Amino acid sequence: MKPKKIPMRMCLGCGEMKPKKQLIRVVKSPEGEISLDFTGKKSGRGAYICRSSECFEKARKARRFEKSFSCRIDDSVYEVMSDELAKETENN
Repeated sequence: MKPKKIPMRMCLGCGEMKPKKQLIRVVKSPEGEISLDFTGKKSGRGAYICRSSECFEKARKARRFEKSFSCRIDDSVYEVMSDELAKETENN
């Protein structure tokens, strides 16, 4: 039997390929709303970051989310995502 293939994704912060389950999906919904998707099941365009605020900040500074979703992202959206990420890392 063939071992199950582990889906890999690249972190927008550090640029490392990691198993999808270790990363957090950032999603742009069809309505254009951008949010963190901890379940990985929301519909829309996805991008991935490590579960660390460092990678989030790196990706934010380099405007990698804006490049991957090809749109301008408001600072308030980043604040909400940053808060959600902080809560998520506290809980784990």
